[in-house]
Amino acid sequence: MESALLKAGYQLYPAHTAKIALDIIAQHPPDLVVFDSSTMRSSGTRSCRRIRNVIGECPIIHCRAVGVPEDTDCGADLYLERPFTPRKLLNRVRALIPANDLKEEVVRFGSITFYRAKRSLDFNGQGERRLTPKLWQLLDEFIRHPNQVISRRRLMQNVWNTDYIGDTRTLDVHIRWLRELIEVDPADPCNLRTVRGKGYIFSIEPH
Repeated sequence: MESALLKAGYQLYPAHTAKIALDIIAQHPPDLVVFDSSTMRSSGTRSCRRIRNVIGECPIIHCRAVGVPEDTDCGADLYLERPFTPRKLLNRVRALIPANDLKEEVVRFGSITFYRAKRSLDFNGQGERRLTPKLWQLLDEFIRHPNQVISRRRLMQNVWNTDYIGDTRTLDVHIRWLRELIEVDPADPCNLRTVRGKGYIFSIEPH
C-alpha cells in the first residue's frame, strides 16, 4: 500500500500508533490521512476520533478488517474493507485530493515561495512542503492582501465559510501551523504577526 502511494508521487509519514500520528500531524499537517485499523485489536474508533479532532476538515480514509461494520461515529470520510487493491486505494485518494491541472503560479514573498496551483510552499530553501486545503486557503488569503490587517471574523468567513466567531480555536491552531511553516521562530513571528484586538498582518515585501 505504501509503495503504491509513493510511486504515485505522494509524500508519506507512516505512524504505527495514534500518539506517533498526532506528533507527526503537528509537524507536517496532512492533505489526507489513511487510518488502518485492520490489524488493531479494537475498531480504532477512539484513535480515529482523536485524529479527526486535530486535523479538522482534512479527509480520512478508514481501512477496516473484513467483516467489521462501518463505524460512522469515528469521523472518517470514506471506508475501505480489506482486502483491497493498491489501485482501489489510489482511486479513493485521488478522489479526495484531486490533482490541480491549472498552470502553476509562483508567488515569492521574502524567503517564502508559494506554489498556488500545487498548494505547496518553500521556506528558506528548505524544500517544498504540501499544504492542507485550509492552510492553503489561509496563506492564500494573506498573500492576496499583504501588509493589510485581516480580522479574525474575515478569516473565518473567507476560509471556513462561517460568520460564527464564538469559538476560533480552529483558526488559532491553523495560524500556529502556518507560522511553523513560514517563520524562523514561530514563537516570535516576523512574517505573520498578531495585531492585538484587530487580527493578523502578513508583512513581507514581495520580490
